[in-house]
Amino acid sequence: MPMDWDKLRIFHAVAEAGSFTHAGDSLHLSQSAISRQISSLEESLNCRLFHRHARGLLLTEQGELLYRTVHEVFAKLTMAEAKLNDAQDRPQGPLIITTTVGLGSLWLTPRIREFIDLYPDIEVTLITSDEELDISMREADCAIRLTPPTQPDLIQRRLTRVNTHVFASSDYLQQHGMPDRVTDLGDHKLIVYSEVGALPAPNLNWLLIAAREAVGREPQKILTLNNLYGMVRAVEAGIGVAGLPDFLARESRSLVRILPELEGPGNDAYFVYPEELRASQRIGVFRDFLVGKISETRF
Repeated sequence: MPMDWDKLRIFHAVAEAGSFTHAGDSLHLSQSAISRQISSLEESLNCRLFHRHARGLLLTEQGELLYRTVHEVFAKLTMAEAKLNDAQDRPQGPLIITTTVGLGSLWLTPRIREFIDLYPDIEVTLITSDEELDISMREADCAIRLTPPTQPDLIQRRLTRVNTHVFASSDYLQQHGMPDRVTDLGDHKLIVYSEVGALPAPNLNWLLIAAREAVGREPQKILTLNNLYGMVRAVEAGIGVAGLPDFLARESRSLVRILPELEGPGNDAYFVYPEELRASQRIGVFRDFLVGKISETRF
């Protein structure tokens, strides 16, 4: 007996959500209706797909096997839909873009309006995350990253070199004074990056290392944050000084570059997408738009 596609769709949503309740919210179905569909699917397959416990649902071994297969099939169906949409003369359909929290929140979001105005039939979703989404499994269609992609079989285009320097707010400098040399950082408050979890770029705490070496002791770390957007806002608020990518600091009118002789290691930015979308019109027009906007920005 062939498996019911509607039941498989519900099974996939439940496996992704980890509970009948959360799956019901996304599918607009009641918890009891979803439970009946899963029970019916388990009965037709003559096996348990989920372990049920007080904190939610866990896939059984058989459930894991079915989930991987269904997830791959749905990804291919999404890809086929994308190709069919791109067969139209005008770029249209969904485009899921992922990038880091800082780059997406401070730089890309203010510019995405222009892209939407140019291509109103493209449905843009922007996911900002310092975690590397699995593009090969179509968790996103394309990515802008500040590190080379680790996933295989992806097309990557180097976009630009990202330069990094030291910044503070004018309010902070009025209160604490302007440091003239690196050794002066021993008398200042540093905003640093938490190295727990995913890092959007390498060497984010280069300023902390430079200050430690120059001063000969551990400098004062006034605040530790886990994303560059938060670091920019903290510097704007006058909490302390930080080493930041130039292009993010320039998005703020209140930040001042200090210690001009001190420069961070920098890194490259990349545009990444799967081989299957090489001929995608949506990917193509977004790539061209991105390259144009980067050419207007001093990174």
